[in-house]
Amino acid sequence: MAKRYWLMKCEPSAYSIGDLARDRDTSWEGVRNFQARNFMRDDMRVGDAVLFYASNADPSGVSGLATVSKTAYPDHFAWKKRHKYFDARSTKDNPVWFMVDLGFVEQFPATVPLATLKATSGLEDMKVVQKGSRLSVQPATKKEYDIVVRLGRKTNKAVG
Repeated sequence: MAKRYWLMKCEPSAYSIGDLARDRDTSWEGVRNFQARNFMRDDMRVGDAVLFYASNADPSGVSGLATVSKTAYPDHFAWKKRHKYFDARSTKDNPVWFMVDLGFVEQFPATVPLATLKATSGLEDMKVVQKGSRLSVQPATKKEYDIVVRLGRKTNKAVG
């Protein structure tokens, strides 16, 4: 199956690209949107490329790269009664929520801000630049991925 490309959002106060650089690998738990869950559960494969997006940050934008290192498996935090991700609808026999594991690839010298993504030719159709696009897991095209990687690897920190 062909490699796929994704953009995955996380607030840096919860988990940042620096945290992933330190940990090298992490579970991507806590997704509680059915469309985002379906992307992870049904479409993500080991080796897929990920744009790591810092949301609710200053600035919000792509801060680095990751790879899917483990395909979807049940989000066991949904079964822990006092955990912030608990969901009584989800059981071991009938899990509702899933997660994948991500591996660290690269941290950009500076975040590629959303404003830069919006202003860059070739990214007009990228989901994250669309008005009202709030999904935490979204597909990207190889072309979009390549453009963002080029922007992120620029040594000039004034990308925004």
